[in-house]
Amino acid sequence: MKVAIIFGSKSDTDKMRGAANCLKEFGIEYSAHILSAHRVPEKLEETLEKLEKDGYEVIIAGAGLAAHLPGVIASKTVLPVIGVPIEAAFNGMDALFSIVQMPKSIPVATVGLNNSYNAGMLAVEILSLKSSELKDKLLKFRREMKEKFISENSSGVEL
Repeated sequence: MKVAIIFGSKSDTDKMRGAANCLKEFGIEYSAHILSAHRVPEKLEETLEKLEKDGYEVIIAGAGLAAHLPGVIASKTVLPVIGVPIEAAFNGMDALFSIVQMPKSIPVATVGLNNSYNAGMLAVEILSLKSSELKDKLLKFRREMKEKFISENSSGVEL
């Protein structure tokens, strides 16, 4: 199981690190790439072809401003694409709308602004459909998350 993380600018590295952290927690192999749909479209297409040949199963794509990268990727592959809108201008709403409003038949699953961790989690969920071992890890993660929440909040809160 392999996931590719692609984003358009080196300045987005910190915001996309959450996806890598999530994938690491679940032991999922990943690679990260800085590619631009506008500046290096040929390199993007070449990389997508290589990722498919190398057995990658999900792509996480982060983009801000015009935020075309996730949609362009989705137009060039049938692998599931998870878009991460990155806040750069207009409080990130331009990126969010660009990613979430894809035309019919070319979907991009979209998470919240700068929330690459959730993109990683969605990739885990997708991959768990075919791996009982990963599904067990995911169920354990959820169970422990609930137990921790209950433990931390069971005695009420002082306001």
